[in-house]
Amino acid sequence: MNIALPAGPLTGTVKIPASKSQAHRLLICAALGETPVTLSCDGLSKDITATAHCLRALGAAVETEDDRILRLTPGRTDAPCVLPCGESGSTLRFLLPVAAALGAEATFHMEGRLPQRPLAPLDAEMERHGVTLRRHGDTLTVSGQLRSGDYALPGNVSSQYISGLLMALPLLRGDSTLTVTGEVESAAYIAMTEDALRLAGIRFQKDGWTYRIPGGQTFALPHELSVEGDWSNAAFFLCAGALSEKGVTVTGLNNNSSQGDRAIVDILRAFGAAVTQTDHSVTVTAAPLHGITIDAAAIPDLIPVLSVVAACGAGETNIVNAARLRLKESDRLATTAALLRSLGGSVEEHPDSLTIHGAALTGGTVDACNDHRIAMAAAVAASRCPVTVVGSECVSKSYPRFWEDYAALKGETL
Repeated sequence: MNIALPAGPLTGTVKIPASKSQAHRLLICAALGETPVTLSCDGLSKDITATAHCLRALGAAVETEDDRILRLTPGRTDAPCVLPCGESGSTLRFLLPVAAALGAEATFHMEGRLPQRPLAPLDAEMERHGVTLRRHGDTLTVSGQLRSGDYALPGNVSSQYISGLLMALPLLRGDSTLTVTGEVESAAYIAMTEDALRLAGIRFQKDGWTYRIPGGQTFALPHELSVEGDWSNAAFFLCAGALSEKGVTVTGLNNNSSQGDRAIVDILRAFGAAVTQTDHSVTVTAAPLHGITIDAAAIPDLIPVLSVVAACGAGETNIVNAARLRLKESDRLATTAALLRSLGGSVEEHPDSLTIHGAALTGGTVDACNDHRIAMAAAVAASRCPVTVVGSECVSKSYPRFWEDYAALKGETL
């Protein structure tokens, strides 16, 4: 589906949907417990739904109500099962070690670019600890019982591997260690997993980047929980506020959240935007914007929309340490550069960085390349120039009601 967006700023207030990252973790912790959990989750994206479907396949009962309430009753299946991951990397990388810890014979079905996204060295560590992995095209089958022991993973490949093992190792009979080696990227996402484990009563010791995890533990979340607002999705409208004289307010946020993309507030301030905060909201208003340097290592999901802000400001912005963007739903370094060029922007693409020169965007057509964050970043660019987004439906991966919220802030029907 294509959407034509006329040029013009957004203004007003929007309540952001639930955090996809937190919802994945809480759903899995709930399924690994022994008592039912009710999770209030405003806005069930495709990725969250994929995790729910996979937990059903593993034996849990998951009910939804009004696209916002999830009731989960733990359960197990002894039969071979198929786990439909869709295009959700979090679902696959979290549940692969969890399924192995449960001793399940599970076949993961993958769509889109997910089969091409890396699993090494997580797969090698699992095989070293008793698991067999068989890959056939778009499917990956895990069998065997994951054994306790000493695990090691590099910190600069994917924090999702680390999170998956942190959720799996407490289920094993014996004690385990997990050592994260080298420079750790996306540490905030690991912190989110630690928070979820503590909430579920899971014990672990952390010494630097070595975890000591007792086996034989039971997950026990509170019976009722609410998922906090999603900072990754809030970033799109906060960036739109930086291009709006009247500004945009985003509500439903936890300003003390461990979500790493909360860094959007400080980055927009660094650009020169006017930012004010309350306990549960952020307002961003336009001010003269200037170029800055952005380290993408911990915030890869913010780079497409921050690139739009950079293109609308003055001077040069350098986005560095961004090689991992090439392994997302699209090659996000390439598709972000293509987005800006399609709209008349000036950008230089390097193997692990972008250099963006601020200039007036003139408008054009952007192919979202089935990447939700490219589609939403293109919509923000329409604050300054007319934009046609090709493949706009891909936003359902993380923010199904994005276009409705966007239209409300634009003051028109799309």
